[in-house]
Amino acid sequence: MMVKWIPLTDLTQLDRIEQDSKSFPILVFKHSTRCSISRMAQKSFEMSFDVEGVCAYFLDLIEHRNISNQIATKWQIQHQSPQLLLIKNNEVVYNASHDDIDAGSTKQALANC
Repeated sequence: MMVKWIPLTDLTQLDRIEQDSKSFPILVFKHSTRCSISRMAQKSFEMSFDVEGVCAYFLDLIEHRNISNQIATKWQIQHQSPQLLLIKNNEVVYNASHDDIDAGSTKQALANC
C-alpha cells in the first residue's frame, strides 16, 4: 500500500492540521528533494507503512521552506530534513529524522495516540 500524501503547499493548511489533530492524529513528512538520504527515508517508510486512514501530509522543503520554518515555530520543534512528525491534540507526540524514520516506530506511536 502506498501512503496517500496530501501536499502541504500553503501556510493556511497548518491551521487545518492544528484543528484536525484534535480529532485524529496527523503525520507530516518533511522532505528535501535535493537530498538522497531524504529520498531513501521516504521510500523506506512508504514501503513499510501500511496503516490505512491516516491523514499524512508531504512537505517539499525546497519549494516551501517558509512552511517548514512555521512548523518549527508553531510546534516548537527543531527543523530536520528529512523529518517525520506525528501531531495529536496540537502537540508533536512523535518526531523522527534521518535514519530514525521508521514505519514500525510510527505505527507504535500512532497506537499510543
